[in-house]
Amino acid sequence: MRADFPDFRLGKVLATSFTGTLSERHGDAVERIPTPHRLVDWLAVNGLAVDSCTPAQLDLARELRESIHAAATAAAIRDTLPAPAVQVINDRSVQGRAAAILTPEGERRWRLSSASRVEDALGVIAADAISIIAGERDGKLALCASPTCQAAFFDTSQSRTRKWCDMNTCGNRQKKARFNANHRKSTRSAE
Repeated sequence: MRADFPDFRLGKVLATSFTGTLSERHGDAVERIPTPHRLVDWLAVNGLAVDSCTPAQLDLARELRESIHAAATAAAIRDTLPAPAVQVINDRSVQGRAAAILTPEGERRWRLSSASRVEDALGVIAADAISIIAGERDGKLALCASPTCQAAFFDTSQSRTRKWCDMNTCGNRQKKARFNANHRKSTRSAE
């Protein structure tokens, strides 16, 4: 991977990790897949290696990402799922031709079509989004408590009370801001 791009935020849930390729949506947005090659990198890191990506395929990926974000956000706040987002997710899901395979180590991997097409990888991501939005997996959709992020994430913690999409970024940033604010208050009170 190239050092001149922001690091990927990697999570355990494919669909919500994919939506994390655009972070800080309510602040200074950070695009983590700004080029077709960067999408190839992200897919490879997530076990969906493809040979190449065109600008048109990157556009399809971004459309899917934003559709998953919209639908997951609606599901997290128990709102009606936006019909256009649902349509995009369904379209990407049925257009992919990937197959789940079992490795000798007992792990699931994805085998894309012989052409290793981006559309196949997007189909896997869309299917993952469908499974979490439909409530088929153990966990719940939630929104990050960071006012600049508010990303949808899939909470699989035992208590289902996680507040941050990523503790190492949003959680630490919020805790540091709270600490600094409390420190300023106590410094002013001591004067």
